[in-house]
Amino acid sequence: MKLKELLNIPKNEFSDIEITGITSDSRKVKKGDAFVCINGSLADGHKFAFTAAESGAAVIIAERDTGLKNQIIVPSTRIAFAQMSAAWFSHPEKDLKFIGVTGTNGKTSVTYMIKSALEAAGKKVGLVGTIHNMIADEEIPTSNTTPGAYELNSLFNLMKKSGCEYVVMELSSHALDQSRVYGINFEVAVFTNLTQDHLDYHITMENYFNAKCKLFSMCKTAVINVDDDYGKRLEEICTCKKVTYSAISNSSTYSAKNINYRPDGLSYNFVGYNLINEIKLLTGGRFSVYNSMAAASALLELNIPLNIIANSLAKMPGIKGRAEVVPTGKDFNVIIDYAHTPDGLLNILRTFKEFKNRRLVVLFGCGGDRDKTKRAVMGKIAAQYANYVIITSDNPRSEEPLSIINDILVGLKGTKTPYKVIENRADAIKFAVENAQTNDIIVLAGKGHETYQILKDKTIHFDEREIVAEALKQK
Repeated sequence: MKLKELLNIPKNEFSDIEITGITSDSRKVKKGDAFVCINGSLADGHKFAFTAAESGAAVIIAERDTGLKNQIIVPSTRIAFAQMSAAWFSHPEKDLKFIGVTGTNGKTSVTYMIKSALEAAGKKVGLVGTIHNMIADEEIPTSNTTPGAYELNSLFNLMKKSGCEYVVMELSSHALDQSRVYGINFEVAVFTNLTQDHLDYHITMENYFNAKCKLFSMCKTAVINVDDDYGKRLEEICTCKKVTYSAISNSSTYSAKNINYRPDGLSYNFVGYNLINEIKLLTGGRFSVYNSMAAASALLELNIPLNIIANSLAKMPGIKGRAEVVPTGKDFNVIIDYAHTPDGLLNILRTFKEFKNRRLVVLFGCGGDRDKTKRAVMGKIAAQYANYVIITSDNPRSEEPLSIINDILVGLKGTKTPYKVIENRADAIKFAVENAQTNDIIVLAGKGHETYQILKDKTIHFDEREIVAEALKQK
């Protein structure tokens, strides 16, 4: 493919060069490739331009002078890489309808709900998400919430070839900030909520919010949770068509009435203009109300009938790592949840705190090399809502686990909630199970769907379900 077919730039001496591949990783450059210099969080691709040229790169796409003769300077290499990636796969995005979901919490659940209802309506659907990517029922492993531009377009191409009509995507703030989905027009974009997370990258909540807002300049219709303060702000500044949902207000487009929480799920009336239907779910908690409202509101904008939406939601099983009930065969419960932010932890603990006369035990840690300011906040939330707290490791990465734990313990100062520190997460889980009392609810927070643990020098297999099963044999 000629360079002029990949990148819309003024005609120059490189326009008719035949490009054999595109990459932003200098280690993967082959003869005839286009190498795109991207300034990332860990390394600046411009520093590897010479290495890429030595490896046979036909052209270097850069934002500044690299000193090489075969370079093209562009305003944004991230945008250029997204454009080139789409062109390389013959623009699969033009033949697909996109639904994007962004926010701090709830993205995975909302995307699965939307996918399930679209399929119930007879549509073939692709999914891009935290747990895995999917083409209809085929699962494709993933390492990022939103893959890079090249991987995304490769995936879209597969979805197009398989006959998908819709693509439902989780969109991280990193992906939006880094223009990984540049050029995609979304039929519907959903905003779930915004609470403290990723400040190691964004530095401020304002930057975090602004990154999320980029999605709503790329969509036809915005679906917004106006019970969230940042959702209210988004509604004010959003210029596209706006649809709002609320569990507490009557002034939104859609509202939830007569919410009934049960140990095995919940139900409520989904109400809109000349529209009402009972929604039943097999998962509990206020967050499930919001997630299902977000999904239903988005689906209605896609002209999916409310009765199909309601029937689909009523049949949906729990999602792996999201308030997942682990079978124990004992007189206590174990719940695995991905809660790794203050708001996520608050939501899951508040949900199970509603069941009276039951001891609530929470086990959690915080990720290394990530926002340190949330650690003490999460410690305080755990002490406020749980009856017993076990502080342990999550994915410590390059940090010392005990250093992370000490940051968490700051939040427990001055509280009367009993707690125990067990650095090794497997040992901590075994302790929780071995010491479980009748009617206990044990929440293992932070890892969720993950089946690995990232340590300083390696990544190991780590599935909490397996550890719980092993501990149950010894009890």
